[in-house]
Amino acid sequence: MSTPRYFLGVDGGGTKTEFVCIDGAGEIVARQIEGTTYHLQVGLDGAVQAIESGIAGICAQIGIEPGALAFAFFGLPAFGEDKAIDPLLDRHCHRLLGHDRYRCGNDMICGWAGSLACADGINLVAGTGSIGYGERQGRAARVGGWGEIFSDEGSAYWIAIQGLNAFTRMSDGRLPKGPLHGAFRRRLDLDDDLDICAKIMGEQGLARDEIAGLAPVVAEAVAAGDPAAIAIHDRAADELAAMAEALRAALGFGADEEVPLSWSGGVLANDASIRARLEARLQQYAPYRFVAPQHSPAYGAALYAAHQVGETPA
Repeated sequence: MSTPRYFLGVDGGGTKTEFVCIDGAGEIVARQIEGTTYHLQVGLDGAVQAIESGIAGICAQIGIEPGALAFAFFGLPAFGEDKAIDPLLDRHCHRLLGHDRYRCGNDMICGWAGSLACADGINLVAGTGSIGYGERQGRAARVGGWGEIFSDEGSAYWIAIQGLNAFTRMSDGRLPKGPLHGAFRRRLDLDDDLDICAKIMGEQGLARDEIAGLAPVVAEAVAAGDPAAIAIHDRAADELAAMAEALRAALGFGADEEVPLSWSGGVLANDASIRARLEARLQQYAPYRFVAPQHSPAYGAALYAAHQVGETPA
């Protein structure tokens, strides 16, 4: 009887990290959720602690040691963007596994691998942050994902920040008050509009993922017909469409070549308003074939791990 082959996928996000282990047949044999591995938010130690807990939990569920994993892929937020931190994360993954049958990469790969099952095409991630990634005939490219301070356009964090800005403009008269104003007052339980400053930026203010969690307030206002909120969703769709178009060019797709495009992350997965706006824009630019995600990003990470050693779980 042959020894089972196990492939571990790790999908690190700005809010949580999901660990999925599959066998050679593609069946999920273990799954675990840990906190974020976004080191800019929780530090290197916090990211490593989440990775360590996840590996330990997966192995305990299966009844194996990390050494029994055939291959692992760690899709980590912001990986590849810091020459000082990247090697440290890589070395910790090596230490925790006890072998070199693994690869670290950016979590954008997880979304693409899951949505398109590792097939050529483009995946747009719009969750806490945003980024685009695609592969075609062995070529890979990324667009966006420069971080929430000056990028991450179309993400939940970006949408929430635009919504908060619109709230302040409505409050002091620079914009007409619409449903967005009342939606934020209710969500943040404000007695006075200026209380929002302490709620967001005060000593007990909100972390990045908590701010991103305010994006549904904007969606609520869109549904209520708020012009400012609708404009935010329009701009989000414009930004995500620009990512797709940049990836199309970078990957060398022809002007008339149909491009498979899928998505991952809560904004595009859960907000039909933005997804419909995105599809409408892209159809005006070039041929795109919209592909509903086939698997979760975490499963995609495990599938990608198997592909690294030439296996295609069926």
